[in-house]
Formats: sequence, C-alpha cells, structure tokens
Amino acid sequence: MLSRYPIGLGATLVALAIVGRRFVLLGRLFGSGQPAPGRRLSFRRARREFVEVFGQSRLLRWSVPGFAHAFTFWGFVVLLLTVIEAWGGLFSRTFAIPAIGHAPFVGFVEDLFSALVLVGLLMFAVMRIGQAPKRRGRESRFFGSHTRAAWVVLGMIALVILTLVMYRGAQANTGDLPYGSWAFVSHLVGRALRPLGLGTNRVLETVFIDANVVVISGFLVLVAYSKHLHIFLAPVNIAFSRDRRLGGLGTTPDLELALAEERALGVGAIEQFSWKQLLDLGTCTECGRCQSQCPAWATGKPLSPKLLIMDLRDELYRSKERLVDKRTDPADLVNTHALVPGVIDPDVLWACTTCGACVEECPVDIEHVDAIIDMRRHQVLEESEFPSEAGAMMRNIENRGDPWGLGTSQRLVWTESLDFEIPVVMDQIDDDIEYLFWVGCSGALDERARATTQATAKLLHVAGVKFAILGKRESCTGDPARRIGNEYLYQTQARQNIATMNEARVRKIVASCPHCFNTLANEYPALGGNFEVVHHSELLAHLVATGRIVPGAIDKRVTFHDPCYLGRHNRVFDDPRSVLSALEGVDLVEMDRSREKSFCCGAGGARMWLEEDIGTRINIGRTKEAVSTGASAIATACPFCKVMIDDGVKSEGKMDDVEVLDIAQLLERSLRHAEPQDV
Repeated sequence: MLSRYPIGLGATLVALAIVGRRFVLLGRLFGSGQPAPGRRLSFRRARREFVEVFGQSRLLRWSVPGFAHAFTFWGFVVLLLTVIEAWGGLFSRTFAIPAIGHAPFVGFVEDLFSALVLVGLLMFAVMRIGQAPKRRGRESRFFGSHTRAAWVVLGMIALVILTLVMYRGAQANTGDLPYGSWAFVSHLVGRALRPLGLGTNRVLETVFIDANVVVISGFLVLVAYSKHLHIFLAPVNIAFSRDRRLGGLGTTPDLELALAEERALGVGAIEQFSWKQLLDLGTCTECGRCQSQCPAWATGKPLSPKLLIMDLRDELYRSKERLVDKRTDPADLVNTHALVPGVIDPDVLWACTTCGACVEECPVDIEHVDAIIDMRRHQVLEESEFPSEAGAMMRNIENRGDPWGLGTSQRLVWTESLDFEIPVVMDQIDDDIEYLFWVGCSGALDERARATTQATAKLLHVAGVKFAILGKRESCTGDPARRIGNEYLYQTQARQNIATMNEARVRKIVASCPHCFNTLANEYPALGGNFEVVHHSELLAHLVATGRIVPGAIDKRVTFHDPCYLGRHNRVFDDPRSVLSALEGVDLVEMDRSREKSFCCGAGGARMWLEEDIGTRINIGRTKEAVSTGASAIATACPFCKVMIDDGVKSEGKMDDVEVLDIAQLLERSLRHAEPQDV
C-alpha cells in the first residue's frame, strides 16, 4: 500500500520535520522571557480553557464572525478524525480508528462538519471583502493585518475540505467508503463522479488521498510560520492568562530587590518581557477586534493595540538569535535594542487610556495594558522620558499629595456646606464606624466632583450609615503615577496610605472614584493593604434595595455612561443602573456602546493630566454618542468621566439641554425623606 501514496507519506515526514524544528525554536524563544509569577494551571483556568477554547465564548460575542470561527474550529476538531483516517489510509485501504471504527454516525458527523467548515469559510470571505482595508481604511479592523496571508490560509483550508470530499466521493463509487449513505456529502460528490467510471474513480481516490495529505502537511507548515500560529498557541495562552483579565495590574515589582540586584525597571528591550508576554505576541490572530474598540485609534491617534502587538512580535522574531543564544550583555540591551522609540513610537505609548477595551475584546487573552505599562515604567524610571505635563502631575503627587498640587489645606473644603458633622479619623477609627469614606483627590479638590462627594455623604447620612473620613491624612492612592509608569511613586503613596489606614484600624472602605476603588481593592493587597472595598454605586444600590434610602421622582430621560474602571475593570454594571431604575419617572436609555463595550471618556491611564493634541478628543466622541440618545441627563459614577463628559457637553454647546450628573446626585435630588432614619 505504501507504494500507492509515496507523495503523501513523503510530504508528511518533511512537514513534521519542519514544524518540529519550528516549535523547538519557538519554545526556546518564548522561554527566554522573564519569570511570570502566578501563571500556574488551576481549576479556574481549566474551566476558562473549556469555556473559551471549546465553547468559543469570547468569539461568539460577535455573532457573525463568531459563528464563522465556531464552524471552522469545531469542523477541524471533528475533522481530525478524517486526518487520522487519511494518514492511516496511506498504509491500509481498510484503516479504521481504534474504538471508533466505521460507525455510520461518524461518517455523518464528518460530512456535516465538512459542509459547516465551507460555510464558515464563505462567511470569512464575505467579511474580509466587506472589511477590506483598501475599502474602509483605518475603520477596517484588518487595517495593518497580513490580509494576503489570511486569504492563503482560507484557500488552504478550503483545499483540505475539497480534497477530502473528492477522495471520499470517489470511494463512494469504488466501494472503499465504509460509512454507507450516512456520509451524505461524500455520496453527493460521488454521484457527480460516477459517470467517469470505476477505473477513473480509483485513480481519483489515489490522487486526492495524496493531495489531501499533501495539503494538510503544507497547511501545518504554513500555520507554524504565519500569524495562524494562534491555532496552536491560543489554547496555551488562554490556559496561562490572568485569573482576572482587568482590574489591578498583573505584577507589582519588588523595587528594593530590583535596585539591590541592579535589575532594569520596566521593559526597555524585548527580552525584559515575561515569557507569558512573549507568548502573547506569538498568539495574536491579527483579527483587529482590539483595534476596532480602542478609543485612541477611533479618534485618530497612532495607537492600535493590534499593531503594537504585531510590532513587538516582529521585534521578537528579529531578535531570535540574540534571545536564544543570550549573547548580549543585559546592561547593553536598551542601548542597542531599545523598544522605544526604536520599535514603538512614543506617541503610541502615551496615547493609551488603559481603558481595557482591547483586553476585553481579545479572543485569545492577550494582555495589552500590562505590556504598555511595563514599557512606560522603563521610560519613566530608567530613561526619564515622558510627556512634560506628566512631570508636573508626578511632582505634585510627590510634594503635595495630589495631582493638582493643591495640598492638604483643601481636603475638607467640601464638608463646609454640609448641615451635619462627619467624623475625621485622627487616631483610630471608632468601633461604631462602619465605613471609611475614601473621598479621593478629585472628590475633595475638583469643584465638579465635590458635588458628587457631598451628595454621597448626604445619602449615607440619610440612610443612617456610620462613616468617617481621613480628611487631611488622606493622600493620592498613586493610581495616576502607576498608570503613567512611575511605579516608585505609586508604591511610596500606597505604602503611606496603607500604614495610615492600618494604624487607624480601617476595615471597610467606600470610594466614589472607580480609579481609587480599583487601586484600593485590587492593587493595595500586594503591598499589605487588605481592606473590604466597595464603590459608592454598590453601597447605594444596597441601601435602596434594603429600604434604607427611599428614592423619589425625577422626570428625566437618563443615559448611563459606564466608567472603564468600574465596568470593564471591575464588572460593576448592574448596581448603578439599579439605582437609576429605582427613581420614579426616569426613562433609562442605553447608548449603542455600553456595559463591557462602553467607550472611554479619555481620562484614564493618567491622560486626565496630559494634552490631547493628536486626532479628535475622545470625550467629544463619547459625548456625541450620549447626546444622540435624546437624554436630558448623562449619568455616570466617576469624577473623571463626569468632568470629561461635562467638558464635552460644553464644547458641543448643549449646556442648556443636557446635565451631567453622578448617580448619587440624581438619587439625592429625588429623596422623599430628608430626615435620617433610625437604624
């Protein structure tokens, strides 16, 4: 039998040798990265592997592309049976897979998924034509992708299926197809081939079995050397991804140890990324979902999360000899192989708002934000290269304890108009105090954000919640410093605040700023700050649900803007909406992009303090989307978002038509009972 299929057998052996050599190199290449603490297999990760890889859950968020990919993915999972059968057929005409055999149902399933794969390929082709970069320019999610390679791969997959059904169609006529009429596609093809005669069908059977094996072998080589490497790498990357994709940053470096060992801070050269981050680069599918959701890219900035990952991947492959042989002195890496500006333009690096839309959309769990922050750390701490406005912000935090440099003298101004006293923690928090109200820099110092702080305090007072504040002892959490890349300043601020709260015996915290909330809840624990932290929207929703706050009526059409660090980063979507829905007379309408797909206001990633002089302003785009709903009030639950959208409303000349309010302000306006309740 071997003499009948020498071409297929030879192609298989050559392909396996080439692919094996490639994967050995890739293993060494990814393994050259730094350690990635905590990236061990676990039950949670195994469950995610099942849901995302086999369930295609993240891909199916986009229905048409999702179904196309699901058809193709599951088709190839099932059609692995036919691959084994084809290779087995090189040795025996009657080959059968052990424990499966030639059950008629197997033939039906194989033929069904052969047809579904072709349907999926047709859907992919239509989408690629519709999304062609030449037709749609930057709006195409395939802008910058290797589109020609994608067409080659689609063609190869089609050839795999076509050669499969051709040889099985011929087998249906020669009597070698063991599945009877259950293999309906094969018999349909066989009917078309029947007039050619038995002899010709035997030749076709031999030719197309060889062709099927050759195409499969070529496809394996193509995958190993193209962006479609994700077929093999994606399941591995998903298996070792973070337990939480967003929220706190993935790593908190030990700065003292790094300085003692004279290790680089951040990432300035490709080999300073962790092995998981290098695996991220090889896993990118170039699908462009991240790019299509990025607020920076949508508003004409040079940052595309996809192109950033592709540029880093190209640098990784260019550096393979250096990384595998490890011949370069680590001290010379950033001098001779600097990522910024050699590979990544500074305007790309600083355009990121860290909103997390890219991570949310990525179907293979690439962690773009962590990579960007790591590169920012190097630029700030090692190169002292950063936007000039960021320097003023960092000096203010370091010297005055807030990004604006207003100092502690202004921290209690917001309390002066209240008609009740709020305890200020001077030593230790009293036992009857349930929450420390973390006011935050914006909440205490920005005039527009103070209105939210005052409304929140009034609501807690009305509900009978015992709470206190740190007053002048409160200092910036360090979030802006960390997002801009100044890890040293962040850790200094964090340790100071943690020491203050530990000394005060703080247990539970309520924060009205999602950035403070995220930092306190998700990042302080790594430095010893273990507190129970809730966002004010969560606490207000609870107080309304339990009857401790009885909402009144507000006759407004309201749309809610999901803050990135409350929604995507911390999955708090329902609580703000439940507060708004409890208000009588409110008509709550959703924007086209809401919840997980909410569009950033433009202030995150320390962009609140940076000029936006490339492209159009992000907040203007979001404001237009909110105004288009016809809402008379745009509600949010973040002081940054409130300021940015309020500026957008003013820029659009809609001040007389639309108010921008925090959910706490709307709830406080509606109260039927202003007297404190006895609880």
